[in-house]
Amino acid sequence: MLIYRVHRFYHMKHIDRYIYTRFPASSPCTCKICISFCKRPGWWLVSEARDAIVHGYANRMMLELSPNHSFGVLSPAFKGNEGYLALLEYSDNYCTFLENDRCTIFGKTFQPIECRFCHHDRIGLGKKCHYAIEKDWNSSKGKRLVNDWLFLRNLNSFHPF
Repeated sequence: MLIYRVHRFYHMKHIDRYIYTRFPASSPCTCKICISFCKRPGWWLVSEARDAIVHGYANRMMLELSPNHSFGVLSPAFKGNEGYLALLEYSDNYCTFLENDRCTIFGKTFQPIECRFCHHDRIGLGKKCHYAIEKDWNSSKGKRLVNDWLFLRNLNSFHPF
């Protein structure tokens, strides 16, 4: 059993490493274009979201559901929408981690990969990154973490999938 868990851990880290190689971090920038990306919070990989929860940020997340409700994605919340399902009325409030045009989790191990990658020099490339992250969440490990978060937030009566 322990060998299986170690293998799974190695396999997950190998997948994350592959995604980080495909979508490398960009240089920090506070131009209007890059700050505008923060209007819509970037997505974490499942492992990054798990790390954010371990560091005490579960209450700063929101759950976004896929259009067909077959899976969900934990992401940084819109300001005012922390700890709940993503609601349209908060979507103009920017990311909960954006303060004074700076990301308060910039450079941390759990900074969302989508935030690390997107940059004014990479206009149009974010869709490929977004799709890769979507595949990471539409998995048993993604669904398991969403269900764990729902339980942690006392939203366990809500079972989207």
